[in-house]
Amino acid sequence: MRLLLDTHVVLWQLSGERELSQSAVAAIAAADDLLFSVVSFAEIGIKAAVGKLVVPEDLQAKITDAGVRSLALAAAHGLAVAQLPTHHRDPFDRLLIAQAMTEGLTLVTADPNFAAYDLPIVAA
Repeated sequence: MRLLLDTHVVLWQLSGERELSQSAVAAIAAADDLLFSVVSFAEIGIKAAVGKLVVPEDLQAKITDAGVRSLALAAAHGLAVAQLPTHHRDPFDRLLIAQAMTEGLTLVTADPNFAAYDLPIVAA
């Protein structure tokens, strides 16, 4: 299984702020491929810039060291957002949903709004 980890999932894992569900822990442990979107890095950067989040300087290294690969944002991902119903208005989340759908990924998230889309989800 190939998993796309939502922003908060990685932040929770690294900080220990909140535990993931047993199903999320099991899915991550069994995954063939763990991905973290550059969209999430942008979201983290924006939230850090406005003071909503404190980010360790070595965040990218910690994510990579955990065996998680970066997923680049492709033109097809951006264009796929236009095809999504507007169940969710957050632009970062809509991009993650489009990436997961385009790439055939299962999304690991605690956001209940993602369930309105036709994509496989593991509840975090």
